[in-house]
Amino acid sequence: MSLAIFGTMILLLLLGFPMMIPLIAGSLIGFVSLFGGMGQLDTMVQQILAGIRPASLIAVPMFIFAADIMTRGQSAARLIDLVMAFVGHLKGGLAVSTATACTLFGAVSGSTQATVVAVGGPLRPRMLQAGYKDNFVLALIVNSSDIAFLIPPSIGMIIYGVVSGTSISELFIAGIGPGLLILVLFSIYSYIYARRHNVPVEPKSSWGERARAMQRALWPLGFPVIIVGGIYGGIFSPTEAAAACVLYALFLEMVVFRELSIKQLYATAKSTGLITAVVFILVGAGAAFSYVISFAQIPQQVLGAIGIDDMGPYAILFTISIAFFVGCMFVDPIVVILILVPIFAPVVDSAGLDPVLVGTIITLQVAIGSATPPFGCDIFTAIAVFKRPYAEVVRGTPPFIVMLLGVAVLLIFFPQIALFLRDLAFAE
Repeated sequence: MSLAIFGTMILLLLLGFPMMIPLIAGSLIGFVSLFGGMGQLDTMVQQILAGIRPASLIAVPMFIFAADIMTRGQSAARLIDLVMAFVGHLKGGLAVSTATACTLFGAVSGSTQATVVAVGGPLRPRMLQAGYKDNFVLALIVNSSDIAFLIPPSIGMIIYGVVSGTSISELFIAGIGPGLLILVLFSIYSYIYARRHNVPVEPKSSWGERARAMQRALWPLGFPVIIVGGIYGGIFSPTEAAAACVLYALFLEMVVFRELSIKQLYATAKSTGLITAVVFILVGAGAAFSYVISFAQIPQQVLGAIGIDDMGPYAILFTISIAFFVGCMFVDPIVVILILVPIFAPVVDSAGLDPVLVGTIITLQVAIGSATPPFGCDIFTAIAVFKRPYAEVVRGTPPFIVMLLGVAVLLIFFPQIALFLRDLAFAE
């Protein structure tokens, strides 16, 4: 049965079907095989509906909607201008500004694809004009967008929290440390690259210009305050923070900046609805598929074959990291989380590992895999947005992937990188 399920899914993927079709087909084959016919398909429907029932999932369309509003409005541009005013004049400052802008926008969107569009669109032409090679620029934008998967609000962490039953609030706080560490490493590399290729620096902004940039960015900087401060202070749950972000985004772009019209708001809501529909179909189909593989005891067979029961904590974490990294090189991150988290959950529990640490490591590996050849989804987002060939987009990625994998290894051996702020925020 396992061979039939996975063989069918791989075949459908190779034929070009969207990921939801192989997931549903695999679930259907599993239910028919396990229950001897089509009589138990009502159970499959129940599992699909159960997968999208958790209230925490309401945060996903809310954050997508807020990010879409900001991308169409002025918030993203004002955040970029703020970063440029303070570090644009340094050696490699434009590249550092791009990585920092990705981090800031990630802190208000939670989406890697939205970050690629919002930050890469305006900054890529400026970097090319400044003398950076396009393969470096594309790799920097694609990989810096990974920080959006770690800095709250992270859509990947929401999905992981729902599937594993882990506190989403704790996951959000735990992602801040690794996200900032990645930003520091990317900034150092950008400085070295700029010196090596003798990239000219940008004109230095005066303190008056910096003050004006800060003043213009004060309203958009309210987003991380709402999300992190609200959750940290116990004012909001993650779902409530998402709703507050939508309200705040509407207030900024329609009332304060007057950038978004009613007609544009309708188009934005329609776009969010389409994206949310795809995400929720994947989540529901993934829940049904997880039920099938759990009922068939496929996880026990797979994990028993690799001898994970005899592994220590470090070996388990490395095994989990490799599985998620490789999975996201080929498949959508949400699907990988939905399929693999239930497989590894019993092992994590029996080994006594902190589920927040495991979730942070998984989220990082998912982010890395999303920007890694051959089929990382962020690569194809960049191809579509910037209209550049595949080979050019992936050519500059190896140094960034090495740095990201280095952070993943550090997380395994030094978990306080992620857990320090979590422990501080949620200390009893």
